[in-house]
Amino acid sequence: MSWQPVVGLEIHVQLKTRTKMFCRCPAGFGGGENTQTCPVCLGFPGALPVTNRAAVEWTVKLGLALGCEIAPRAVFARKNYFYPDLPKGYQISQYDLPLCTNGKVLVPTAEGDHEIGIVRAHLEEDAAKTVHVGGRTGRIGGADYSMVDFNRGGTPLVEIVTAPDIHSADDARRFLQLLRQTIVELGISDAEMEKGTLRVDANVSVRPAGSDELRTRTEIKNVNSFAFVAQGIQAEIDRQIAVWEAGGEVEQQTYDFDAAHGKLTARRSKEEAEDYRYFPEPDLVPIEPPAELVERLRAELPELPGARIRRLEGALGFGLATDIVTSGRHALYELLLDDQVDPREVANFLMNEGRELRDVPNPAELRSLLKAKREIPREAFLEGVAASAGSSFSAAAFTRERVTSDAAALEPVIERVLAANEAQVQAYREGKEGLLGFFVGQVMKELGGKADARAVNELVRSRLQS
Repeated sequence: MSWQPVVGLEIHVQLKTRTKMFCRCPAGFGGGENTQTCPVCLGFPGALPVTNRAAVEWTVKLGLALGCEIAPRAVFARKNYFYPDLPKGYQISQYDLPLCTNGKVLVPTAEGDHEIGIVRAHLEEDAAKTVHVGGRTGRIGGADYSMVDFNRGGTPLVEIVTAPDIHSADDARRFLQLLRQTIVELGISDAEMEKGTLRVDANVSVRPAGSDELRTRTEIKNVNSFAFVAQGIQAEIDRQIAVWEAGGEVEQQTYDFDAAHGKLTARRSKEEAEDYRYFPEPDLVPIEPPAELVERLRAELPELPGARIRRLEGALGFGLATDIVTSGRHALYELLLDDQVDPREVANFLMNEGRELRDVPNPAELRSLLKAKREIPREAFLEGVAASAGSSFSAAAFTRERVTSDAAALEPVIERVLAANEAQVQAYREGKEGLLGFFVGQVMKELGGKADARAVNELVRSRLQS
C-alpha cells in the first residue's frame, strides 16, 4: 500500500514591538534574566492588561499578506493550563473569534503553485522561558533542575495555523522558508528560530494514497531549524507508516525530535481545545479594526516573496530565484543588476562569494568588479569582494592584473596536468565526467589562479575528448 502524508503547521511568531502585549515592559531578546517584568506580566492580583495597538496592527498586516479575512470583531480569551512558565495560570489568547481567518498562501514550485490554506492567525501573549539545566539535550527529559526567565512572558505572539494541505517534509520546509521571508519583509519580527522568535510545531498523520480521511495525528515540538523540522516530519511519517503496516494504531501524542540522533521521543498526550477551558477575557474589550485601518495596511503591503520568485524565475530559473528570495538577497541582486552582466552570474555571486555581504556602499564599483571577474585572478576578485563593504571601495585597485585566455600559454600546462594524472584521465574517458573540475582546478593551481577558468574548462574538455 502507498501512503500520503498529511501535515499541518502551527507557527508562533514573536513580534518585535517595543513593549509587551498587555503591559509597558520592554520586549526584546538578550536582557538579564527576570529584569523585564512588572505586576501585569507576572500575574499579580489586581493588575489589569491593556492591549498593545502596534501588535494588533502588525497582526492585521500579516493576515492580509497571508490572504486572510480580517474579523470585524475579535475577542481575547483565557486559555487555562498550569505550567511554571505561566504565572497567571492562564494565557491570554484568542479562540472562537480570532483576528484573521480563511487565508491562503501560494507556494511556488517547479511544477506550479501549491496552495496552502491558513485556518487562522491569532494574537496572544507568549509564555516565559523555561531553562532546563543538566542532562544531554537541554530539555526537560534528563535535566537536573529547571529555572524560569519571565522576560519573554507577555511578549506579543502571533500563532499561524495552516490547513492540513502539506503532503511532504520538503513542502513543509519550502512553505516555512517563504513564510519567514514574508514576516521579515513586513518588518514585524526577526523570525529567528535560534532566538526563539519563530517556533514551529508540526501535526503529522498519514493516510492511504487517494483517500481523503484524516487519521490520528501526532505533534512534533521543540525543533530549532527548518531543516530539522523537515527531518522530524519525515521521521514521524516513516514511524506512522510502520505502525499502520504492522497492524497497530497511532496514538495522539506530542513528540520531541532529537536531530543529532534522528530520534523521536514521546512526551505527553496531546491536548484538545476543551482541555483548556477557554472563556472570554473579562478584563479586555473586543478588537474591532476600522475598515480604513485595514485598507491602509493593505496598501502598505510590499511585493510578496512568492510573487517575486515568479517574477525572477524567467531570468534566473526557478531554483536560483527561490534561493535569492528566501535568503533575503533579492534587494542586493536588483541593486547589482547590469546590462553587461548575466543576471544568473549576479545571483550566483550573491549566493557564493558574496554571501556575507549585507550592505554595498558603492554598487557601481562592485558592478565593475563583477564585470571583470573572468578577466582577473580569483584571488584579486575575492579580495575586492571583501573590500567592497567599505565606503571608499574602488574596483580599479583589484582589476589591474589580468588573467590569460591565450591557448598557446595554457595548452602546455594542460598537457603537464593530464600527463601527471593518467589514471584520472582514463576514468574520465570511461564516463566519470565529474573529474573535469579536478583537471581544471589543477591547471588553475599551476597557474596561480591567473588563467581564465572558462577558457581552461573548454581547452581541457577538448583535449580529453581528442
